Amino acid sequence: MLSLPPLRLIGQASSINVRKVLWTCAEIGIPVAREDRGGEAALRALNPNGLVPVIEDEAGVLWESNTICRYLAAKHGRADLLPAAPRARAEVERWMDWQATDLNASWRGAFMGLVRRHPDHADAGRIAASARAWNGMMRILDGHLARTGAYAAGPDFTLADIVLGLSVNRWMMTPIERPALPAVAAYLTRLTARPGFREHGANGVP
Repeated sequence: MLSLPPLRLIGQASSINVRKVLWTCAEIGIPVAREDRGGEAALRALNPNGLVPVIEDEAGVLWESNTICRYLAAKHGRADLLPAAPRARAEVERWMDWQATDLNASWRGAFMGLVRRHPDHADAGRIAASARAWNGMMRILDGHLARTGAYAAGPDFTLADIVLGLSVNRWMMTPIERPALPAVAAYLTRLTARPGFREHGANGVP
């Protein structure tokens, strides 16, 4: 078996979006050469948005975390992580897109205010509203996981669980009042059995 060359990954390991890529690489077995983001000008030369993660391989530069995860799974033939069949793939991508849109939008105010302590997110009313919205999104996830009985796209682990698992970890680590969500709790226990999640998710970083 040929060894893979390290994948160049730009972005600090504390970033939840960088950790999506790190966990994906761990599941696939891709060695990673990670670099911190460096200067703003250098980063924008690779991604005009100035955001991480960015990867570079023999095909060139790619950015957007969920896209990178899908690319790496497809490139390395990991149909278990990203199915080839259109409907099965759509089930995975639906929950990846939900994480990147509805779920992310809900937590921003609470997380930025309570964990990052960002001055633009210091308003207590907005923090409380964000926490309520976040809990509402997590109730949606809990109901869905109760129906599948296992993972986001069904009985098997996929890329959807990488992006959602990191978000569940963030929800658990943010100091807000949380409802008891038994399906989410069981899901987190299942994910904790995976070495990639222990290294890049349940590692003390929200």
